[in-house]
Amino acid sequence: MDQTKNEHSVKQNPIVRLFLRHYGNTTCTISQEQYDREKFLFSKVKFNPWILMPAAVIVQFCVGSVYAWSVFNAPIDDAISGDIKISQAPVTFYIAFGMLGFTAALMGPWLERNGPKKALIVSSTAFYIGNLLSALAIYLKYIWLLYFGYGFIGGFGIGLSYITPVAILQKWFPHRRGLAAGVGVCGFGAGSIAVGKIILPIIRLVGLPLTFVVLGSSFFVAMICSALIFRVPEPNHFTKCVTDDKTDESETNATYSSQIKLTLKESLQSVDYFLLYITFFSNILFGLLVISRFSDMITKLFGMASNEASNLVAVNGIFNLFGRLFFSTLSDKIGRKPCFLILLITQMVIIGTFPYYVEHKIYWVFVLSMIVLSTCYGGGFGVLPAFLNDMFGSHNISVCYGLILTAWSFAAIVGGFVFTTVYNYLVATGSGELSDPHPYIINSYWILGFVTIGVIATSLVKSDLKDRLLPPFAGQWLRYRLFRNVIVIKRSGCCPQIEIISAKTYDEMWEEYCKHRHHSPSTKLDAELTCAI
Repeated sequence: MDQTKNEHSVKQNPIVRLFLRHYGNTTCTISQEQYDREKFLFSKVKFNPWILMPAAVIVQFCVGSVYAWSVFNAPIDDAISGDIKISQAPVTFYIAFGMLGFTAALMGPWLERNGPKKALIVSSTAFYIGNLLSALAIYLKYIWLLYFGYGFIGGFGIGLSYITPVAILQKWFPHRRGLAAGVGVCGFGAGSIAVGKIILPIIRLVGLPLTFVVLGSSFFVAMICSALIFRVPEPNHFTKCVTDDKTDESETNATYSSQIKLTLKESLQSVDYFLLYITFFSNILFGLLVISRFSDMITKLFGMASNEASNLVAVNGIFNLFGRLFFSTLSDKIGRKPCFLILLITQMVIIGTFPYYVEHKIYWVFVLSMIVLSTCYGGGFGVLPAFLNDMFGSHNISVCYGLILTAWSFAAIVGGFVFTTVYNYLVATGSGELSDPHPYIINSYWILGFVTIGVIATSLVKSDLKDRLLPPFAGQWLRYRLFRNVIVIKRSGCCPQIEIISAKTYDEMWEEYCKHRHHSPSTKLDAELTCAI
C-alpha cells in the first residue's frame, strides 16, 4: 500500500515527471529525410565522417581558450578594482568550469534528441554573448557582470560545445574510440596555445574590453561554420566493444557486443560509474587549480616577466594537447584503466615533491613538473570518453559523459573555493607577500589525498568483461585484477584468505562460463549481461 502511494506521489510530482521525461527520453528526433539530406556535405559533394575531426578541433579550440584565462587575471583585477592582489578574476574561471560540467550533465539528453548541429548553434551563441558581456563588465567595472557573463552564460556555451563533438565522434568512429576521443578533446587543450600568446598583444592594441569583442567574434564565426558540418550517423551504424584485456578480445566482442546494451539507469547506478567519477575528479583536480593560476605563479612566486608567463601558458597548452592525443591513442593499445593508473600515479609523484621545489624556488623543476602535470591532465580527458563508451555503450555516451563532467564542476567550484580560501587566509595571516610559497604548499597536501583516493578507485574499476560477468567465487569478498593475474580475497574466519588465479586459469573459467551460458535462452543471457555490467 505504501509503495503504491509512493509511486503515485512520484507520478504526481511535476518536477520528478519533468526530470524523468528529460533524462528518460534520448530518442533522436531526426527524420529519415534529414538523414538522406545529410549524406551530402553540400550540393553533390558526399559527406565523409573524417571531416568531423578537424571541425571538432576548431570548435574545441575556440571554447578551449578558457584555459588561457590566467593571462587575463592581472589585467582584469587591475582594470576593475585597481588591485592585482585582490584575486577576483580567477573566480570567473571556476564559475565557467562549474557551469561547464552542469551544462554537460543537463544538456546531454537534449543533445541526443536534437542532434549536434542545433546544439552547436545554441552553444556558439551563448559563448559569444558571454564574451560580449565580459567586455561590458570590464568597461563598467562590474565584477558581478563578469561572473554572470563569462562565468554563467559563457560557461553554458563552453559546456554544450565541449560534449557535442566528443559524443558525436564516438558514434561515428566506434572502431577507433581512443583516437576519436583524443581528437574530440585535443582542440580544447590547443585553445590555450595560440590564445595565450595573443591576449597581451591584443590588449595593447585595442584595450582589454575590446579584446573580448575581437576574440568572441572570431570564435563565433569559426564555431558556426563548423556547426554546419556536424551530423549524426543513422541508427544502424556499426558499433563494437573494446576491452582492457586484449586476450581473446575479438572472440569476446563477436559473441557479446551485440547483446550488451545497458539502460541509462543501470549505467548510472553501477558501482563502476561511481568509481570512474572519483577517478576523473582526482585526475583533474590539481591540474585545474594550477592552470587557473599558472601565469600568476610564474610572475608572483618566481618573479618572472609576464611575457615569459604567457609563453609558458602556451607551452603548457601544447602538452595538454599532447596528453589528450597520446594517452587516448595509447589506451587503444594497453587499455583505458592502465592509462588512468599511469596518469594518477605520476601526479602523486609531482604533488608529493611539490613542496620541496616550490619552497626552494627551483624554477626549472617547477616548469618541468607543470608540463608533465598538464600532460596527465589532458590525458584523462582523452581517455575518459572511450572508457565510458566501452563500459556503458555509445547509446548512453552523451548523458553518461555529460553527468561525469559534473566532477569537473565540483573540482572547479569546491576545489577552487577551498584553494582560494586557504590561499587568501594564509597570505593575510602570513607574510602578506605574493611570493610566499607556503599558501600553495599547504593546498597541495589536501589535493594529494584526493589523488591517492583516485588511484584506489581506479584500481577497483572492473573494466574487463570477464570481471563483470563471471559469478563471484565461494566466500569472495573482493576480486581484483593485477596485470594479467586475478587476486581473490575470501572471507575466512578472522583473517581473510588471499588466492591468486593465473590468467590461463581465469580464461579457462571464462570459456566454461560461456559454454554454460550458450545453452541458456538468449533472453536470460541478455538480462544477465544487462544487470551484471
